[in-house]
Amino acid sequence: MDAMADIHAARRAAARQAAREAAGTPADGAGAFLVTDLTNIRYLSGFTGSNAALLLGAVPRDDVIATDGRYTTQIVAQAGDLPAVIERDCAGALLGRVPTDRVAFEADAMTVAEHTRLAKVGPVLLPTRGVVERLREVKDPGEIELIARACAISDEALAALIAADGIRAGRTEAQVARHLENLMYDRGAEDTAFETIVASGSHSAIPHHRPTDAVLATGDFVKIDFGARYAGYHADITRTFVLGEPAAWQREIYGLVAHAQQAGREALAPGAGTRDVDGAARAVIAAAGYGDRFVHGLGHGVGLQIHEAPSVGALGTGTLSDGAVVTVEPGVYLPGRGGVRIEDTLVVRAAGPELLTRTGKDLITL
Repeated sequence: MDAMADIHAARRAAARQAAREAAGTPADGAGAFLVTDLTNIRYLSGFTGSNAALLLGAVPRDDVIATDGRYTTQIVAQAGDLPAVIERDCAGALLGRVPTDRVAFEADAMTVAEHTRLAKVGPVLLPTRGVVERLREVKDPGEIELIARACAISDEALAALIAADGIRAGRTEAQVARHLENLMYDRGAEDTAFETIVASGSHSAIPHHRPTDAVLATGDFVKIDFGARYAGYHADITRTFVLGEPAAWQREIYGLVAHAQQAGREALAPGAGTRDVDGAARAVIAAAGYGDRFVHGLGHGVGLQIHEAPSVGALGTGTLSDGAVVTVEPGVYLPGRGGVRIEDTLVVRAAGPELLTRTGKDLITL
């Protein structure tokens, strides 16, 4: 097997064991694990088609993947180390040939109707939640390299946008967003990580504003939240600018958010509680009297999905692991006036967090 096939096989072995434990004890648990979430299938096999199922048997030689006839060539190219079944009903085809009467499945990835249909095939279906997602929290060196490249593309595109005077009074939010996206494509992005946010003036107080034909004006905050996707992996970065000389209130809340963001970054460490990391940044904002204006969690995991485990927020559970990739993105939003968010993507490390988004965080006036 080649290097990626070895990596996928190791991931499947870990998922096999985790599914057994999630469905019951290793002795009494499921004899197989049916994976139907397409992102998890990609993580475990490399296959990127839009219709697939993956069955992890009791031992590696029993593993098998299924897709439909559109992907007959692609599945060999991407997951050639696995035997493939070509059937439109991927999950049904795999369950129909499973040599066990107990099969774990991804409850979060299956509708009630699909479960009802598949339950008639034969094996007893045992629900599990988050088995593969928990494995995906810790990135291997190859994954971190791809995320780092997505972040570098994002940084380079933003620098090019600024150099081209692309964020200026008279342009619309939508024009700035499209310009930035084209610059990411020019630098090798396969797609945007999500719909680019460009929010100017009072719109910057809306955390997830969608770009409109609103015209940027001198005196505006301009909040830009964006990222590139590269080889399936995502970047996430937010920077907030001011057009012209900042007002005193703009300097105040920008400095506050920058301080909170630093506190959140410094709290990242293996073993740190996700709620505690959020609290480190949130306490800074609350102490300044703006606690009710920080209206979302501090961050989230980033990888094959733009939002994935772990969740770093006031309601978060669990702890951070060495090698997890997360965002730190506090914000203060003043309705009708404007808002600031500063966001980086970082790797949790024992020696201190590794910054992947390198664009500076000093207040930039344009």
